[in-house]
Amino acid sequence: RPACAMDWQVLTRELSLYLENQVRVGLFGSGVGLSLVLGFGVAYACYYLSSIAKKPQLVASNDRFCRFLEEYCPVVTETYYPTIWCWEGRVQTLLRPFITSRPQVQYRNELIKTADGGQISLDWFDNNGSLYYPDASTRPTVLLLPGLTGTSKESYILHMIHQSNTLGYRCVVFNNRGIAGEDLLTPRTYCAANTEDLEAVIHHVHSLYPSAPFMAAGVSMGGMLLLNYLGKTGRDTPLMAAAIFSAGWNVFESVESLEKPLNWLLFNYYLTTCLQSSISRHRQMLEKLFDMDLVMKARTVREFDKQFTSVMFGYRTIDDYYEDASPCRKLKSVGIPVLCLNSLDDVFSPGHAIPVETAKQNANVALVLTSCGGHIGFLEGIWPRKCTYMDRVFKQFVQAMFEHGDKIFSM
Repeated sequence: RPACAMDWQVLTRELSLYLENQVRVGLFGSGVGLSLVLGFGVAYACYYLSSIAKKPQLVASNDRFCRFLEEYCPVVTETYYPTIWCWEGRVQTLLRPFITSRPQVQYRNELIKTADGGQISLDWFDNNGSLYYPDASTRPTVLLLPGLTGTSKESYILHMIHQSNTLGYRCVVFNNRGIAGEDLLTPRTYCAANTEDLEAVIHHVHSLYPSAPFMAAGVSMGGMLLLNYLGKTGRDTPLMAAAIFSAGWNVFESVESLEKPLNWLLFNYYLTTCLQSSISRHRQMLEKLFDMDLVMKARTVREFDKQFTSVMFGYRTIDDYYEDASPCRKLKSVGIPVLCLNSLDDVFSPGHAIPVETAKQNANVALVLTSCGGHIGFLEGIWPRKCTYMDRVFKQFVQAMFEHGDKIFSM
């Protein structure tokens, strides 16, 4: 049972103790107030335990993959108990960046050149103090891909590195072009469909440590980019496995969901301003190819992509770009073991757009679908400062693959 799990007895006992200490029996001149609060608390607990706390759906066509996960990554078969006071998807999405801790990580930065004259910023966590893997040449390496405007400083990336550190692994964060403080040397940034930069980074890391076991984990757009790469390369990749978190599977469905009034107000407009902010520093370079005044007037992600992203990467229409960027089209071609975690209440990646049937047709793919968790949320525990359900899935799956990956298709 996970540390955060709360069964009925624990929940009611804690609630009773809290009420005894905090609520005056004399409320309204009698014990009625206490009875009302206790009754409400018990009713809420019943609702939470019956409708909110659930085991995730594990979708996989390969029985051996399922057995492997059940033995070496058991968290995907355990009940997920979302934080009892903020289980709703939008609330989890909004709160996680503010409520979770930010582990201290010391990076070593490396700038690598690309074939077109650009540069990519990599942030290394070398873990040279690793007790389990003192030999740097064979130390397992995890490549981390942040979300749309994310960098190595995001709390979810820092937590992944913290988990990797405890296991003795090395991490390297792939920051998309122009996003982590480095200059743009050419008028080009990044998108979810174009995998050239990711291919260059994977080749670079593998060439540095050819004897080291090598995995990747992508979050949100980073997960989409990683899936598109894996769909393109099949088995022809130095990566032995990958973990994907909160990926948008169908971009058309994602942008439509984000354009609903409440979602636009809470997420879309802010995300658009983040995209604009990320390119405004490079305005002088980008003005060579784009009408930047028009780009900066965008009020939705779709408008930004129409005026900027799709044009930059040579798509005839934004629909052509969104079609190419949607990982659901590439999933059938993935050739290495991939674990994908999504929440069914994620407004960035609607549950109905998750390619369950396609996943069932590829023995290399396993989907873990929770009923709650939002977008990169997955908060759990009464006060979810530290480890999230997503962090635990990451840790167990990465450890399972590095230490037992040879057993995955032999069980």
